[in-house]
Amino acid sequence: MYILKNAWISIKRNKGRNILIGIIILFIACASTITLAIKNTANDLINSYQSAYAKEVTIGFNRENMMKNFDPSKENSRENMKESFNNIANYTVDDIKSFADSKYVEGYYYTASLGLNSSNIKKAEIENDDQKGFGKPKDNAFSSSDFTLMGYDSIDAMNEFISGSYTMTEINDNAWDVAFDGNYAFINEELAKYNSLKLNDKIKLTSDDKDSYEFTIIGIFKENSDEEMTMFSNSANTIITNADAVINITTKNSDLKVNVNPTFIIDSYDNVEVLQNEFYEKGLDENFVLQTNEELATSGVSSIKNINSFVTTFLIMTLIIGGLVLLVINMINIRERKYEIGVLRTIGMSKLKVTMQFVSELLIIAFVALLLGAGIGAFSSKPVSNSILASEINNSNAKEEETFKNFGGDKMMGHNDRNPMKGMGVPVVSAYDKIDAVVNFKVLVELLGIGLFLVLISSLASMISIERFSPLTILKERS
Repeated sequence: MYILKNAWISIKRNKGRNILIGIIILFIACASTITLAIKNTANDLINSYQSAYAKEVTIGFNRENMMKNFDPSKENSRENMKESFNNIANYTVDDIKSFADSKYVEGYYYTASLGLNSSNIKKAEIENDDQKGFGKPKDNAFSSSDFTLMGYDSIDAMNEFISGSYTMTEINDNAWDVAFDGNYAFINEELAKYNSLKLNDKIKLTSDDKDSYEFTIIGIFKENSDEEMTMFSNSANTIITNADAVINITTKNSDLKVNVNPTFIIDSYDNVEVLQNEFYEKGLDENFVLQTNEELATSGVSSIKNINSFVTTFLIMTLIIGGLVLLVINMINIRERKYEIGVLRTIGMSKLKVTMQFVSELLIIAFVALLLGAGIGAFSSKPVSNSILASEINNSNAKEEETFKNFGGDKMMGHNDRNPMKGMGVPVVSAYDKIDAVVNFKVLVELLGIGLFLVLISSLASMISIERFSPLTILKERS
């Protein structure tokens, strides 16, 4: 107890020097609190981004595998490659379900598309032969048909709306309640205008002279294309419906060719290679390969990671400079108090107790400065964090609102009472526009660790000097 008592008396006796030490530690504590708060917030923001992007894999062409057997010097090589490309297997929904039956797959969704004609609407195109090839939309996936019927099995599969390529311009109030159950369709606004169609009109699609399939228009969308040299967009003749409607048509007419494109949600990107081999064993063609969205999932957090790296570097530099300054001040302090050390050693105080007194002085000063620094840092960290991360928060919120509008805005809220952004690859980080608890228990523990580290570093001078000092020599020099 007398060690603490002596330490307190010494602190009061050397106010100027101790106030200087306290100010330095206070500055370090403030900077560390703000930095740790920003770092933790940035980490939470990164986790929010990455968790919003489901870990997805799609089946794509293995171009490297297809090209390895291509020999341009052989006349028939090009034809063989074309034939090989056309002969790649077309997988069914049952195949997809088989692929999805894996411990590495957590879920899946898919699109199903086929080419159809119509008995009551016309394909959007310029009919003047003099302008043939100009102003026409690009050929759809089924060039022999006028229209592409694109079916989605869920909202999560509607990547064109999520990315902003498509935006709803008109939509029924109950559109999302019925969109995935029955023959309902969304059509391009160019096709609607070309055929004078409006909401709740009915269109008839045909596969031949016998079969006809009626769809009710529940929404009209537009394509946000940058192309200005064409009158019609690429999706002008695309009609969107649900995947079940497409599958039902092909069930009735087995001669129709349907393209099914699945997306699998996996547990980890590390298991992609193992999952791919598993797919090959289940019948996946060797000309296919699994492709991930890992680059997309990580690209959105690059700037936040840069902020995280910056504040980490700033924290390290603050600790290094602050530690060195405290070490120098403490060395000067020891030199000025050599006689005091000599007296204490002469009257019988051990080296350990003398050292403990000097360390106790620093601990008391550090404790008070850390408390003040934590309080000031906690007050300052919220506006500073929000200011530094403002652009990321605003970008995320803008993306969320944009995607919400692409699906028709508040018309979507009635769809199964679900959060329309959840699982769509849109990071929901709007909670960070009001950070209520930046300085939490974790930050305080880290700050305490920093304070102990600084005390330990700055106490090295006293520990080493006291071990080296001889009390008789000190008193003799004082004489």
